[in-house]
Amino acid sequence: MRAQEPKLGIIGLGYVGLPLAVEFGKKLATTGFDINAKRVDGLKQGEDSTLELNRQELQEADKLSYTTSEKDLKDCNFYIVTVPTPINDSRQPDLTPLEKASELLGRVISKGDIVVYESTVFPGCTEELCVPIIEKQSGLTFNQDFFAGYSPERINPGDKEHRVHNITKITSGSTPEVADYVDSIYRQIVTVGTHKASSIKVAEAAKVIENTQRDVSIALVNELSIIFSHLGIDTSDVLDAAATKWNFTRLSPGLVGGHCIGVDPYYLVHKSMAAGHIPDIIRTSREINDGMAQVAANQLLKAMINKSATIKDARVLILGLTFKENCPDIRNTKVVDLADSLRDYGMQVEFCDTWINQETASRELNEQVLTDIPAAGADYDAVILAVPHREFVELGAAELRARMTTDGVFFDMKAAFDRDESDLRL
Repeated sequence: MRAQEPKLGIIGLGYVGLPLAVEFGKKLATTGFDINAKRVDGLKQGEDSTLELNRQELQEADKLSYTTSEKDLKDCNFYIVTVPTPINDSRQPDLTPLEKASELLGRVISKGDIVVYESTVFPGCTEELCVPIIEKQSGLTFNQDFFAGYSPERINPGDKEHRVHNITKITSGSTPEVADYVDSIYRQIVTVGTHKASSIKVAEAAKVIENTQRDVSIALVNELSIIFSHLGIDTSDVLDAAATKWNFTRLSPGLVGGHCIGVDPYYLVHKSMAAGHIPDIIRTSREINDGMAQVAANQLLKAMINKSATIKDARVLILGLTFKENCPDIRNTKVVDLADSLRDYGMQVEFCDTWINQETASRELNEQVLTDIPAAGADYDAVILAVPHREFVELGAAELRARMTTDGVFFDMKAAFDRDESDLRL
């Protein structure tokens, strides 16, 4: 390692990379790199389209600069990779962004530099996939000319309480000395402390099981909600009763989207099967959660039939399109799957989302979205509260019902209101 003042290069300025770059940019010389010129231009003007940071927070990082040029990364000596790790249409890991970032690193890295990956991957990915790409591109030798580490991100989009500085950070390095150094760098910004893992693979595994555990737990609740629906029992009432026991973990049924819980388990499934083990519980949980959009569509269909509503060409208003409340993030949103299922029944679906960027929704989801709540008397045959943004909840169930016909169905998917205020809940 080079014995000099660390100069950081953050590759990827999305939900993970930007908050990290801003925290480091308050203390150390930091260069934030992204291939999206529009994103970089916005940040230079003090605007964060993800709404994770406001103008004042961006300005506090007085040692941070933004760029789209590789040349500006060449002077860095401590690189952190925070690019997306999605899945493809076959639900297999899509490592293209990670591979491209590693190729870039191979072009800018120098002897003695350190590369730390934060993107969620399967155990072994850093050393088995990423490092060889850097070696090939740079001509340098791993653990001799350059070093690596892994420190998984724990960003929760839209969460203003749990931020980079107050979330315990897992760190690791390719040698004991590198592990110590990587840990010391992160401890400069993480006020609650770090946890130094025994190896890079352990750190990778720790990250991927965090979201896998939550996915499995939600799948159990989702399956329970399906069972209780067949039995004519309200799931929320059951959960309220069970939650009176001191060691019962309260989770709610619903759609499981987003870039973490709905994606990360597939990385572990992929690696497990490559190692010769079929992870039945994890796979089944994914199938249950991925199927909840169809379950919700079927429940709405039955409720409308029970009210003698016309199904074909029924007008349905879905409130919320992002993957979670009070957040503009639309990555892997399962609300689109719900809409597709309703359209298969011949229904006409409209979206309203007070947080979403219309241009992004049109480009990435091919959906038109109302950003203003339709006026009362809009005569929808069904209104679905799919994502309980605060604007919808504050308006109240009665006001949301006022957008329906007299025999319409109000589907409160997240149980945001009392049971007697809605016609249907998961």
